[in-house]
Amino acid sequence: MSPITYPIPPLPRSGQLRAWWRAPASSSALAWHVACAAQAHAKPLLLITRDNHSAHQLVADLQTLLGANSPLPVVPFPDWETLPYDQFSPHPDIISQRLAALHRLPTLKQGIVVVPVQTLLQRLAPLSYIVGGSFDLKVGQRLDMDAEKRRLESAGYRNVVQVMDPGDFAVRGGLLDVYPMGADAPLRIELLDEDIDSIREFDPESQRSLDKVTAVRMLPGREVPMDDASLNKVLASLRERFDVDTRRSPLYQDLKAGLAPSGIEYMLPLFFNQTATLFDYLPDGFMTVLGSGVSEASDAFWLQTNSRYEQRRHDIERPLLPPDEIYQSPDKLREQFNKLPRVEVCAADHPRAAEAQPLGDQPLPPLPVAAKDAPAGQALKSFIAHYPGRVLIAADSPGRREALLEVLQAAELRPEVVGSFNEFLPSPIGGRWLEGSDGEKQSKNKSALTPTPAPRPGPRAGASALEESRTSGSQTPLLAPQTGEGLESKAGLKFAITVAPLDDGFALSEPALAVLTERQLFPERAGQARRTRRAGREPESIIRDLGELTEGAPIVHEDHGVGRYRGLIAMDVGGMPGEFLEIEYAKGDRLYVPVAQLHLISRYSGASPETAPLHSLGGEQWAKAKRKAAEKVRDVAAELLEIQARRRARAGLALDVDRSMYEPFAAGFPFEETPDQQAAIEATLRDLQSSQPMDRVVCGDVGFGKTEVAVRAAFAAASGGKQVAVLVPTTLLAEQHYRNFRDRFADYPLRVEVLSRFKTSKEIKAELDKVAEGTIDVIIGTHRLLQPDVKFKDLGLVIVDEEQRFGVRQKEALKAMRANVHLLTLTATPIPRTLNMAMAGLRDLSIIATPPPNRLAVKTFVTAWDNAQLREAFQRELSRGGQLYFLHNDVESMGRMQREL
Repeated sequence: MSPITYPIPPLPRSGQLRAWWRAPASSSALAWHVACAAQAHAKPLLLITRDNHSAHQLVADLQTLLGANSPLPVVPFPDWETLPYDQFSPHPDIISQRLAALHRLPTLKQGIVVVPVQTLLQRLAPLSYIVGGSFDLKVGQRLDMDAEKRRLESAGYRNVVQVMDPGDFAVRGGLLDVYPMGADAPLRIELLDEDIDSIREFDPESQRSLDKVTAVRMLPGREVPMDDASLNKVLASLRERFDVDTRRSPLYQDLKAGLAPSGIEYMLPLFFNQTATLFDYLPDGFMTVLGSGVSEASDAFWLQTNSRYEQRRHDIERPLLPPDEIYQSPDKLREQFNKLPRVEVCAADHPRAAEAQPLGDQPLPPLPVAAKDAPAGQALKSFIAHYPGRVLIAADSPGRREALLEVLQAAELRPEVVGSFNEFLPSPIGGRWLEGSDGEKQSKNKSALTPTPAPRPGPRAGASALEESRTSGSQTPLLAPQTGEGLESKAGLKFAITVAPLDDGFALSEPALAVLTERQLFPERAGQARRTRRAGREPESIIRDLGELTEGAPIVHEDHGVGRYRGLIAMDVGGMPGEFLEIEYAKGDRLYVPVAQLHLISRYSGASPETAPLHSLGGEQWAKAKRKAAEKVRDVAAELLEIQARRRARAGLALDVDRSMYEPFAAGFPFEETPDQQAAIEATLRDLQSSQPMDRVVCGDVGFGKTEVAVRAAFAAASGGKQVAVLVPTTLLAEQHYRNFRDRFADYPLRVEVLSRFKTSKEIKAELDKVAEGTIDVIIGTHRLLQPDVKFKDLGLVIVDEEQRFGVRQKEALKAMRANVHLLTLTATPIPRTLNMAMAGLRDLSIIATPPPNRLAVKTFVTAWDNAQLREAFQRELSRGGQLYFLHNDVESMGRMQREL
């Protein structure tokens, strides 16, 4: 087989400073061309995007295309993700990633640095601070714990009780836990006398030690120094330059106390005699690629920055630096660009678009695998049959790959499964390289490679299926990697599928290749922002973890009742040392529990922790409470035993899930399932296929994906011939669920209806008749569904949303229902009895604790009414293209409030 050829996109030639690229059809295609260009350039390549979202997408695509072990690194330099002059500091993960990039860039030989343009405008700490503020810790090194604690605090690290985030450290006896900036995991440093005996990574959630390491590089903990000299310099500037009131200004008082106020990053120039920019960190010879829209985005950001400065500069308690001290202006940035070799990517409406060089990629049409008006997969079959090149389907995850395989095989399409993108198509980066396509061996040194011109251009393989005999006058040189053994066999595959989370699909002329993503196969599928995040916590640790106990927290001892946790102490008992939990009870009594008896301790979950009633050691109060609880437990147990007996005795409820219908339906979910959500779905399906009635509680926060679990269960039951009732507490929620279920079931012969007060009595009666006849598959409603006149032909599944909001009478009806049908309960805040039964194993429990990929933590602020803060909140949300919901407490004055807003 002849080697695969990879065209190098046009780069500035000798004596030139600029080349023009026509914008590719997708961001993933741009990532491919940037990777090829970076290989051809012997120095780093700086890729500048118009915004942070584009930067995240390109970083993820580049990492997917290049592979995990590529010798060409991708180095993101992320934005702070705050608005100019915010009084919020960036997340520690972002600061960690930025500091790691700044430390790496000066020695970067070759690679791709990705940065949003607004981040490129920022003035940064000088290189001397990043390099001079870093130090190493090694096994065997002498370490004075007190001195090390002071050094970490001066470097900007935070002294905390438990290390969780980058920049945290904690000292516990002879142990130093620290989360170095730029590290993948926190480290536990153990001392023997005054020497470092071991360094281990550990899990911040479970606090369990993991792999050993021999040394660690400690970067500064912040982008601004927190040593005494630097703080005194800033305090002097605040007094002399801004005439700040030293007694009233929280900013001044925090800095004087050695604390870093939120938003201190916007005071960065005051900490240094001279600032730097990202260009100062890059080695000589780097080349720049400007994405489309970069210039316009920099101008818009500059206008926004100046506007926010004018709005906020009159706050005497928190003075602001003018924009040109914190950022470069776009004009100065353009002046720097004009001195550098660069590539500019032009969109179709760019003034220089006619001069731009096309890169040889074409857009892909939608190829839906589940169309309403055509046989399954017909468009995809036709495309594969007529496309002269190779076709690869890129799934977002292993779970999505398996779901896609089910859908494709149902449509009689059977792609070969390959392990990675690079297994199907060897990466243009790394390995041994040949010049041109004549097979002559060249040097293995990639930076020494000098490509020769390509053959005369002519019709290219793969172009005809997308574009008729398109030719180009480009004299683009070709590089051909020598395909290694084990990749050679995959290079001949015509049609394959792999896990390659790309933002979008693309088609190349050389090599002739079409990469299809779920955007093409499911055109309605929402694009996912792919962020690297830490693994979610296991449900077990959320409920049973004692590691988060703080001193003074109430806990419960099985034999002695409620006391307050006072920490771990070391004691000698019988001449043997040991560790004990110290628990304080009423009247100051103390109980010391050996760590070997932690199974007797549980967290207190009663009243407010501050007012938890403490029991007396040796008293009767705890014994009486346990006897009373035991009596109640016996009553509940008798009731549960009756229900469980009836459930066990009732057989024949097993549903046969039609996989040929279910898999395409599941693949149509427009988001990536989280691990917890997928586990809940699979557990629910197993329950439905069991001969015993299901009684499962799905617990998760709002927006974590409980509804999709219910939708999947309802589809499995309805497609299996059973009716489904969805019970909700309010009419508004019923309408919301009706729209969701109707939209998800739109492509399938299943009927969904809703009972609500918005319908007439005649309409409700007609629908109840259809429920009794079995012509309605899924009925959604409030407690009206529990009335005696509601008769089902063959009810198989009841889904209850927000059980805690139903009354006693409705709960009694639900209780009786559990013995006869499959029951699925969804809740964000389970009632204690439901949760207790689930924890005891009497009801099955699924916890969805992992947020969706796009879900960010909710921040809540309580403040007095302030027009400036309201305007700030509104502008922040509108500037990101979001929506606002203003809740007013009085209907009569709502019009006046609308005018005021």
